Amino acid sequence: MRTVIISLASIALFSSVAAHAETVKIGFVLATMQEERYQKDKKYFEDAAKKLGVEVVFASADNSERTQSQKVENVLSKGVKALVIQPVNSDSAGTFVKLAHDAKVPVIAYDRIINNANLDYYVTQDSCEVGKLQAEAAAKAANGKGNVLILSGQDGHSVAKEITRCNVEALKKFPGMKVVLQKSHPGWSGSAAQATTENTLSKYKNDIQVILANNSGMANGAVQAVEGQKLGGKVFIAGADADVTSIRNIIAGKQTFEVFKAIQPLAEKAAEVAVRAAKGETVASEFKVNNGTKEVTSFNTSVYAVDKVNFEKTVIDSGFHSRQAIFGNTTKR
Repeated sequence: MRTVIISLASIALFSSVAAHAETVKIGFVLATMQEERYQKDKKYFEDAAKKLGVEVVFASADNSERTQSQKVENVLSKGVKALVIQPVNSDSAGTFVKLAHDAKVPVIAYDRIINNANLDYYVTQDSCEVGKLQAEAAAKAANGKGNVLILSGQDGHSVAKEITRCNVEALKKFPGMKVVLQKSHPGWSGSAAQATTENTLSKYKNDIQVILANNSGMANGAVQAVEGQKLGGKVFIAGADADVTSIRNIIAGKQTFEVFKAIQPLAEKAAEVAVRAAKGETVASEFKVNNGTKEVTSFNTSVYAVDKVNFEKTVIDSGFHSRQAIFGNTTKR
């Protein structure tokens, strides 16, 4: 009879290989990595997934629907058990849901809804509250009177649409506030927003009191245009995402207001939902969003107003930005 001897090292190796083979994978596809905030989305999501014991297959679409289609197909080919997508276009991304469902993979829309599809879950932030906070702060600063320019994100984005809608709705309470232009910008482009602001200032002979931007990048574009007309500090400018540049502009008095959309709880919740969905669990929520096909089980995370008075408490004390990131090597204001 032949004796087979298996070393402890071999057993450990076999166990390691088996554990690796059983590791659950989840896909995470962002619309872009061009904006500063998305570095945080990726990091927080991957950190949360690691703690939950799963592997993340990540991809970014460079704000291109065509690229996103290719990325989604590639991620699904890696054998993921759940797919989290931030759609480039909310209205056309339903094809990704069908593609994933054909592979028996549940889909979680991240940050932006996917419309007219049998979407499984939606994890987002309160975009309407972003719009309300911006408009109400603007009306207060302008004493309820003035011409307003709204710089919206890419057409077809649910977040851009909702922020803008709630900008307009909130401003209706102030008859003296007039929206002279609302314009969408492909890729949420800061340079395009700067051009729009420059053209609007020229057309209205600098008679613009308020600029509401859907994100920090476009707010910075507005700041550049306003500074170019030597109107720095004289026009109320609001953005959203609390990028470092916007916080620095607020401190310098070039920008007035920003909305901090806490990324960590958003990313962590998305990872949690994805892992549970991958394991075949049902994740319950009382919050529903109608996407044109169904009432989608959804999860909302909070947003916060940021200005020159409270920026330290909101974005530094919370750990979103370090003091050094804001002030450089100088630790004092």
